[in-house]
Amino acid sequence: MDKFQDLKCYEDVDSWETLMFLYNAALKEISTKIEILNDEFQHVHHYTPIEHIKSRIKTPESIVKKLKKNGYEVNVKNMVKHVRDIAGIRIICSFTSDIYLIADMITKQGDLKIISLKDYIKHPKDSGYQSYHMLVSVPIYLSGGFVDTIVEIQIRTVAQDFWASLEHKIYYKFEGKAPDYISRELQECSKIVAKLDERMLSLNNTIQEFSTRTSKDILPSDA
Repeated sequence: MDKFQDLKCYEDVDSWETLMFLYNAALKEISTKIEILNDEFQHVHHYTPIEHIKSRIKTPESIVKKLKKNGYEVNVKNMVKHVRDIAGIRIICSFTSDIYLIADMITKQGDLKIISLKDYIKHPKDSGYQSYHMLVSVPIYLSGGFVDTIVEIQIRTVAQDFWASLEHKIYYKFEGKAPDYISRELQECSKIVAKLDERMLSLNNTIQEFSTRTSKDILPSDA
């Protein structure tokens, strides 16, 4: 760990190897936090809000492409400063209500700093993209101190994730310039996804209310 002894802050990173070490460590830290929150929620409420969790580090090719696209010189300093989603975690939920529940639980983590929040569910992108984005900073403790490291967290439903996966494929297939008729169809599918999520949430709430009433009905009365 000697190579990290003089590292005072995130901006001091000067090598690709060190950068990847920090991002991988940050993904481990936040993934563990989220898993513990999910386990606790299941223990207390007997309900699991998270379907599954994915994590990834952007490839060197993707980082270089993003820097060049935005007119920045390719170096580690610019990667740290201008590419804020190098490390990413995606949380997939069943219902939109779970998204805000999980976001709230993450926000209350005392050692995380919330850098930005973007609600693309209440305010979808022009393409129809829907998701909840959190940019957070987590302290990575090393032998010589700690380094705050940035991770992007995306929280979305299964249906939203299905739509986003298709959009991603289309984006790379047409290099960001899909034919108009495909873009329009994708936007229409996004509206269908929103309606589906809304109806599924309503149905789930109805089931929960029914279960609550049934439980009360079968409780033994006081003697």
